[in-house]
Amino acid sequence: MPCAGASLVGIISQPEQPATLGMVMVVGGPQYRVGSHRQFVLLARCLASAGFPVMRFDHRGLGDSSAERMPFDAIHADISVALDTLQRACPSVQSVVLWGLCDGASAALLYSGQRDDPRVAGLCLLNPWVRSDVTLARTRIKHYYAGRLLEPSFWRRLWQGQFDWRTSLADLWQSLQALRPEPPSTQPEPSFQHNMALALRHFPGQVLLLLSERDYTAKEFLECAQSDPVWQGLLQRPQLERVDVADADHTFSRVIWRAAAEQAVLGWMRRLEVQV
Repeated sequence: MPCAGASLVGIISQPEQPATLGMVMVVGGPQYRVGSHRQFVLLARCLASAGFPVMRFDHRGLGDSSAERMPFDAIHADISVALDTLQRACPSVQSVVLWGLCDGASAALLYSGQRDDPRVAGLCLLNPWVRSDVTLARTRIKHYYAGRLLEPSFWRRLWQGQFDWRTSLADLWQSLQALRPEPPSTQPEPSFQHNMALALRHFPGQVLLLLSERDYTAKEFLECAQSDPVWQGLLQRPQLERVDVADADHTFSRVIWRAAAEQAVLGWMRRLEVQV
């Protein structure tokens, strides 16, 4: 797939009788189109067996695609090319869902805000990436340090002298320092988190938000959504369906977690197909 002078590599899982609704998987992080634990392959095959064509691809600089690696908030052209290619290969596809994990989810959401592509009928966002010093500090204080105080093993290690309290105290101090307000900028640039919120606010289609219960990226996303005014109320939009996968880690590494995520996506896709 040609894209801005580069060559993108992708694979389409194509059913014998493709539906009018398809999916493009947006890869993020240190991944490529197979995914951790072959998650992307298995999900694509699951959806294709139900009739939904799925394109999974490497954007510029990732996996087998050429050029320098692009940051997740600058791959709009790559996503557009993948949409074009899926529709050429499967002419029946009229509407598409963008699916992404971590900063792939963030890239998908940012694309919907920047391109206003009428083909995108839905967003499937797994543990979206909203990392900042402030939200990371709040998440660590709330979910890591507070949680440790309730663990008997923590107090046992502390009593036995096996706990490195100096390092932990320094780390806690660093997190508290990150919460100090920065001096106001004369011309602040909108952050990618801000642009994600605006994209979600104005996206007219359906959204599936999948969060892993034990994932700190998911916890940080919720912290951002609860504390940043621009995010207020967005997770309560009627177009957004939220599914929390109990005990799951960031990449849904166990079979039971992957199966729960697959079934949530498949059920949501079937409901969306009726609407588009």
